Amino acid sequence: MRILSIQITSEMSGRSVREILRARMKVSAGAVSRAKRREGGIRINGDPVFTNVSVKEGDTLTIEIAERENAARFSPADIPLDILFEDEDLLILNKPAGMAVYAGTSGQGGALANAAAGYLGENAVIHFVSRLDRGTSGIIVIAKNAYIHEALRKQQHTGDFHREYLAIATGVFTEKSGMIDLPIERGEGIRRIISENGKAALTKYEVLNERDGISLVRLLPLTGRTHQLRVHLSSVGHPLLGDWLYGEETPKIARPALHSARLTLRHPVTGEQLRIECPLPEDMKQFFPEE
Repeated sequence: MRILSIQITSEMSGRSVREILRARMKVSAGAVSRAKRREGGIRINGDPVFTNVSVKEGDTLTIEIAERENAARFSPADIPLDILFEDEDLLILNKPAGMAVYAGTSGQGGALANAAAGYLGENAVIHFVSRLDRGTSGIIVIAKNAYIHEALRKQQHTGDFHREYLAIATGVFTEKSGMIDLPIERGEGIRRIISENGKAALTKYEVLNERDGISLVRLLPLTGRTHQLRVHLSSVGHPLLGDWLYGEETPKIARPALHSARLTLRHPVTGEQLRIECPLPEDMKQFFPEE
């Protein structure tokens, strides 16, 4: 169970415990409610308190962050993880291409969620801050508790949570940088399509290198639609190399050539700005070995 604390300053003095928890510590209403139901779940200077109590300068306010009773848990699997960063709140991994984030309907336990449960323990509650398609490799963030998950979810697509992808696209771009601003909606099956009735979707792109009719492209999603990067590149005539759904299969690579390469985020507890990098995997690096 995660315990959060804050030292009360003169500015905060006189405010209620609830106000400090919600407005200053950004604890969700649900987490506050769960803490209230536990003896000693909310304390000032070690003593249990109600949320309507006023705080004073110099007080130490603490709250125990517990998961919902019905929070999802996963069967542990003994699968090695490539850990890029870990602390009490975060587990940041390099996901290999071909591994699903969650197991399919067959219930097989070979997904990343199962591997994370094997590492963190079968009672761990695993919150993926964002997902990657099975074929996409690279950086993925797991929040170890609901508080961190909610805080990072709110950060997404702001300056405090910045994701950058590298892709190998087919063809040579006429415009070497720009913005793709095309709305996306659900199509048939798992496909997504460009449609004026869809949700807004924005992707910045920059061509970094090109050779032999393919391009290495940096992609910055400013929204988070399903398959957004794949759909956007296909829509401008440059589908990902190997993208069987929005382009064509190729013997050159066995998956859509997309990699989550860089992440910057502000840690919700420490305030530290984390910068995580993950180099191109070999199946993509073969096309641009100098990168």
